[in-house]
Amino acid sequence: MSKIEIFNIDCMEGMKRYPDKYFDLAIVDPPYGIGAEKGTGDYSKALSPKGKHWDKVPEEKFFSLLGWVSTNQIIWGGQYFRLQHCRGWICWYKTDEVKGRDFSEFELAWTSFDRPARHIELKPFIKNGERIHPTQKPVALYKWLLKNYAKEGDLILDSHLGSGSIAIACYDMGFDLVGFEIDKDYYEGAMKRLDEHQRQMRLNLSLRV
Repeated sequence: MSKIEIFNIDCMEGMKRYPDKYFDLAIVDPPYGIGAEKGTGDYSKALSPKGKHWDKVPEEKFFSLLGWVSTNQIIWGGQYFRLQHCRGWICWYKTDEVKGRDFSEFELAWTSFDRPARHIELKPFIKNGERIHPTQKPVALYKWLLKNYAKEGDLILDSHLGSGSIAIACYDMGFDLVGFEIDKDYYEGAMKRLDEHQRQMRLNLSLRV
């Protein structure tokens, strides 16, 4: 069974608890500074509570500390930050279904891996799926990242947990995870979402026995 630890604290304070290269892989989705707290499309705007101002670009010291505590990193929105040269970019193309809509048709992730760039085609929405964050990414996207960039036994870090999609992916795939989420509402929503998923998985397992 994977060990999932999620803390309702500032990621800078959280990461300072750990020594050099404690984590094998950090998969993070920090704020891009593009006003996403207001929503990135009509549907996302409906999910954006008024008064939340979380979409501020992290300071340089965030990236320095992230590189200190983790051996490798995958950073969504890497093109918005001052990061070193990278050839291992990841492009998440949201399929032709979203072409011309009122949000980005693809997103980019910077990686520390010295390997060819890769892309994945995956819909951003799941019918009747629960969305608790305006920039929520699908669980399937994190499962693809873990399958292609993590090794068995790797300890995973997420500095900006958001909706908790990565926690569900790690739980399903057997990876240990430490995650931080500073916003109490999103933290509680992610914890509830993870708990409900774990309960359902245990129920499914018991029914098969």
